[in-house]
Amino acid sequence: MSSTKSLEYKNASLNGTITVPGDKSISHRSVMFGSIAEGKTTVSGFLLGEDCLSTIDCFRKLGVEIDVEGTNVTIQSPGIDNWEEPKEVLYTGNSGTTTRLMLGILSGTDLHTVMTGDASIGKRPMRRVADPLRLMGANIAGRENGQYTPLAIQGTKLKAIDYTMPVASAQVKSAILLAGLRAEGTTIVREKEVSRDHTERMLKQFGATIEVNEGVVSFEGGQQLQATHVNVPGDISSAAFFLVAGAIVPDSEVVMQNVGVNPTRAGIIEVLEKMGAELSVVVDDLNAAEPTATLTIRTSNLKATTIEGEIIPRLIDEIPIIALLATQAEGTTIIRDAEELKVKETDRITAVVTELQKLGANIEATEDGMIIHGPTKLHGAKLQSYGDHRIGMMSAIAALISSSPIEIDDTDCIAVSYPTFFEHVENLLKNS
Repeated sequence: MSSTKSLEYKNASLNGTITVPGDKSISHRSVMFGSIAEGKTTVSGFLLGEDCLSTIDCFRKLGVEIDVEGTNVTIQSPGIDNWEEPKEVLYTGNSGTTTRLMLGILSGTDLHTVMTGDASIGKRPMRRVADPLRLMGANIAGRENGQYTPLAIQGTKLKAIDYTMPVASAQVKSAILLAGLRAEGTTIVREKEVSRDHTERMLKQFGATIEVNEGVVSFEGGQQLQATHVNVPGDISSAAFFLVAGAIVPDSEVVMQNVGVNPTRAGIIEVLEKMGAELSVVVDDLNAAEPTATLTIRTSNLKATTIEGEIIPRLIDEIPIIALLATQAEGTTIIRDAEELKVKETDRITAVVTELQKLGANIEATEDGMIIHGPTKLHGAKLQSYGDHRIGMMSAIAALISSSPIEIDDTDCIAVSYPTFFEHVENLLKNS
């Protein structure tokens, strides 16, 4: 049964240090790559969110031994050539990453598999992945010609393609690259706007030879991945909620350690700096497989900005919390080129605008984004999360500056990416 929370934080301020959970994108991929490679892969800092646990469950059904101890995961795999054909449906829960990347992985095996997810996954478009995979020879069937789950995949031999991405999507790109591992020839993916590059980085980490040059990714099929160790940094998409909270809640200073600052993901940092936030970024090691930093945010006088173009793929998941940030900035903030928000866990343009308007925000939806006039004082209301973890967390952060209580339905969905979210809110409040 879903949970409803009533939140009231009078005279709140946030102070202290937290470590946000492991990066969701990297946690998913660590299990996928470790399962493809033969031998023992170890992972530290793994995100124990529901989405990533769905990925583990799928690979266990394929005959991969996976042990979880806290945030440490050990993957003992026979290698992709020796996976077992699953006797039951692979259930991906609420995870679009699991569903779409698994399509690429399974298409090049010799197995017959069926995938499905929850009600939200059943509404999310899958042909954007299925169609390019079919160009490689993949045999994928599903509702509305593979547009929606459940999806049936009959593995087959694949041929490499040279594919130009119509929209920036790391999930589509990654599915093609993962299929390319099993394809004959050189797989090439071209991006007009570069999306997150965790797959490319992890291919190198697992021993693949891959070329990345100005939005063009290419590599030869038939390469064998080598088992290794993966260190998962903190998720910048989770850190974003406390970056915004630290900036808009009075008398606050929040420190977050070991946060991933991969350049293809760090758009939130650029936006905060552009809006005049008091933000400190101390990088640990830029040459690591995934660079990390310590982030310190203080209460800030914010000014409005325009967010558009090539930065959008680097902060697409952070737009809900950026919209809340903009309600507290001086002037009019415009967000454009974010049509991709319509096909997330929910239509996030509509959801964000609807819920922030309930709180008194001066915000309107556009075809590809939103316009936010600020600053505005926020008041209490009954809000919907839409079962979307990022809408749920945005609503909870809004409660920290609201003049009266905010009630949020279905806060259980937050466990998808940030199981300790409310615990971290309380810890920072205690230190104030």
